[in-house]
This record gives sequence, C-alpha cells and structure tokens, in this order.
Amino acid sequence: MPHDVRVAGDIGVLSLYEGFFSGGARILHSDVLAGLHGRGQRHRVLSIHGQARREATVQRMQDDACYRRLVAAGLSVSALRTGSSGPAGFDEGELAAFDRELSGVDVVLTLKEQPLRLVNQAGAGGRPVITCLHRSDPENQGAALTELRAAVRSGVIAALVCCAESTRDAYRAAGIPAGLLEVIPNGVDARRFRPDRAVRARLRRALTIDPDDPVVVFAARYDEMKNVPLFLASAAVFLAARPDAHVVMCGAGMTVANPLLTADLAAAGLARSARLHRLGVRDDPQALFAAADVVALTSAFGEAAPLCLIEGMMCGAVPVTTDVGDSASIVAGRGLLTPSDPASVAAGWAEAIARRREFAPALRAARAEFGRRRMIASYARLIRRVSAGGRLPLGAAA
Repeated sequence: MPHDVRVAGDIGVLSLYEGFFSGGARILHSDVLAGLHGRGQRHRVLSIHGQARREATVQRMQDDACYRRLVAAGLSVSALRTGSSGPAGFDEGELAAFDRELSGVDVVLTLKEQPLRLVNQAGAGGRPVITCLHRSDPENQGAALTELRAAVRSGVIAALVCCAESTRDAYRAAGIPAGLLEVIPNGVDARRFRPDRAVRARLRRALTIDPDDPVVVFAARYDEMKNVPLFLASAAVFLAARPDAHVVMCGAGMTVANPLLTADLAAAGLARSARLHRLGVRDDPQALFAAADVVALTSAFGEAAPLCLIEGMMCGAVPVTTDVGDSASIVAGRGLLTPSDPASVAAGWAEAIARRREFAPALRAARAEFGRRRMIASYARLIRRVSAGGRLPLGAAA
C-alpha cells in the first residue's frame, strides 16, 4: 500500500510550512512528522513557497534535506507557489488548491505562526489547527503575531505547541491565552546524533585538522539573532590564544558567497585564517558535532530550545552558550553559560575543552532526556486529543 494512502481509522494531518530552508524548527518538525507517519496518523505537507531565498542562499524545495527526509518517510509534499515570494494574500486558484489539500484531513498543523495567514484567509473547513511555536520573541517576527492573534480570536486554534518554557512565557506575556499553550520540549534522534570516533576522524581529515586539535563548531544560519559578529570576535580571541585550534561554521549563509559574512570576517581579523572553516548548509550535522569538542551559540535574542546545543551534546561536544531562551536549563551541569563579550565567550570555549572529560558523564546521561521518543509520543497524544475534539473553549482558555 502506498505510504500516502489513508488507512481507515487513521488521523489525517496536514502540516503547513512557509517554505523549506535550513533551520532548526524545520528540521525538528520534519523529524516529528516522519516519526508519526504511518503509526495511526497519515501526514502530508503543503509548503506555501516551492523555493526559498535566505541568507544569500536560494534553494528549491526539492533540494532541501527536510524535504528529502519527508519524502523518504513516505509523506506527500507539495507547494502552493513555485517561487520564493508572492503577495501576502492568496488568489482564488491558490485557495481552491488549499481546499483540495484539506480533503481527508482531520487536523491542521502549522510550522510557526506565519502560515496562519493562509488559514486566516481561507479558513480550515472546520478542522482544528495546532500551531507549533519555536521562538521566544513573538513581537519580533513581522506580522506573525498579528496572524496568530487573529486565528486565536476566530476560534480555529485548538492548541499551541511551545518547544520551550521560554516560548510559553513569551507568548503568554504577549496576550495569548495560557490555556492554549502546551510545552513539548525538543528532542533529537539518538541513533543519528551520537559520539562516533570513525566519523570524527574522517571529518577532521577532510578539513585537515589533526586528531587532537581543539575544534569549536558553530551551527547557525547567518541571521541577526545569532550574533555572528560576537561569534567571530570570540573566535579571533580563541584562535590567537590557541595556535592549534580550529573553528567550523555551518548553516545557511556561512559560505564564501555571503558578502556580509566576508565583511564580518575582515572586521574580526579572520579574513585569511586557514583555521576558520565555512561549510555552508550541511546534510550531516551529526558528523560536524562528532568531530567537535565544543558546540557554540552566541545568540542575542529569539532562541527557545536551540537544537544545535542538544544535537551537539548528543554527539559528545560540550555546549557553551549565551543565556537565551531555555539555554541555561539545557546546558546546566553539561556545559557553560557565558556573558556576551568576546573574551568571556573565548574563555568559556577554552574552559569547556579543558573540562571535557569532566562533562562527559553528564553528556552521556543527557541522551535519555533529549532523545526524540518522548517528544514524538507527546505530539501523537496532542494530535489524537485535538482530533477527538479535546480543546478548551476560547472563553475558558482566556
């Protein structure tokens, strides 16, 4: 039987994406869908855009790792628009296409609040909507919060999944009814993200890094919230103090093709550094983390439960981060928090490397806590509950 054929009794679920591009929320949501599909639920995905333009990178939906992951798991994935842009509103043809996608659907999921603009214009045909929230700065995302408030007022929202306590706190403070907000902590595939000596050695050889050289990995897209200038200033301090160390950057925009990153490197005095590696978007982040001694994050705002910290820990890298979102609770006893200045961040990396053996038992123990099994089970229960009509009336939620 084809994977996308619905079995009697299965719950039909349609996920709405704004687009496919590199990012922790898309990776996590796609992993959840792949874990749920075919186990009493039939999932498919509709992306508003079939192409994405982010951080000096243009990418077709079909070239994205999340797209390939979903298709390999048997999900149907389609796009409403072929390009990377379009009007805020939707025309009659697009609304008709969305209505066809709703056929056989019991529950609608939206990845973040941005796709709610389609739901708010078209409606969801009486289906309850679950929106998955992955940031801690609802006021800093353009019209997204306005769309969310409109969807809540209309009564279409059955639940809001928060990936972190900081997310729930921020949206509650923004006036979203507390009764709709439910925390499901992020988790990752422990079979994929794990210490691997062979992978560690192979990737280091590929980058011409000696087996014992200290390595710091920064997995992030080129975005203001990630505070790339702070990371590079910290890297300059760290590399100057450790002539044997290397810094690896990956993610959308972390390439020689990004002129903004090139300018940042020049400002930090790292334009010619052979020990700073720009790798761009990678389909094998587990290999980078397995090769690392430290997984670093220097974000200034917006983070909730940063996936890079969890993935890095699962692979044996010590997390060192600024205090954003739920980062403090994620790294507690397993890594370090640092102030947001280059000297402190660089000192944190050096301390983490020196104490790596000390942190190792806690990193191993974290594998059970941050594995994806409990996360996927929680999503499954929520979808079943909502499908069965288990949601608070809007007045009670308020």
